[in-house]
Amino acid sequence: MTSASPRPVLVVDFGAQYAQLIARRVREARVYSEVVPHTASVAEIKAKDPQAIVLSGGPASVYADGAPSLDPALFDLDVPVFGICYGFQAMAQALGGTVEHTGTSEYGRTELHVAGGDLHAELPETQPVWMSHGDAVTAAPDGFDVIASSAGAPVAGFENRARRLAGVQYHPEVLHSPHGQQVLSRFLHEFAGIGATWTAANIAEQLIESVRAQIGDGRAICALSGGVDSAVAAALVQRAIGDRLT
Repeated sequence: MTSASPRPVLVVDFGAQYAQLIARRVREARVYSEVVPHTASVAEIKAKDPQAIVLSGGPASVYADGAPSLDPALFDLDVPVFGICYGFQAMAQALGGTVEHTGTSEYGRTELHVAGGDLHAELPETQPVWMSHGDAVTAAPDGFDVIASSAGAPVAGFENRARRLAGVQYHPEVLHSPHGQQVLSRFLHEFAGIGATWTAANIAEQLIESVRAQIGDGRAICALSGGVDSAVAAALVQRAIGDRLT
């Protein structure tokens, strides 16, 4: 990470269909994000100096052989963490909560019943969300408030405001959860205390500075395929070095 890069919110990918979408939703909340694999060590995550961490969903059961695991040392970094679906279950398990295969799975549109807390404050007490889970959290870790439930998930959301830790069983990143972006934004801005200051223009300026530093006084050649990617790359390099681009 260069000195010009913003501190990221890291989306830890547990094999989710929606990991990149979560990262996009974080950026839509005007916060810079990056996706990292679940195999990244706590030391590697710490080295990126994240402002917060989001644990993505995933297709596995936390009890399956070879299922992605979560190192409890992650929570010793004193970084705000938000768990989603599988990430929520892995978070609960790592912190001493209970995850069980209850026999009642939920897939698709589900009614969420809000029981309090800050994440869902002033949102409807009953709201539609998008679920995709077989296992369920049946007991929250010590020190956490249960803030939501559903027919198949006794604990569909929890939070510990003092430790800046929270999570939900449903998928807030998809449009089928109409209040999901509000919940994710509330975690980023209110729990994690991150300002809404990042825009796509920021990353363009950072890339231009990076290209300028790499090329220095030299010249560059850019081959255009006619596609969007190469055209954008050429435009950024041209802004960085001007007529020294061929």
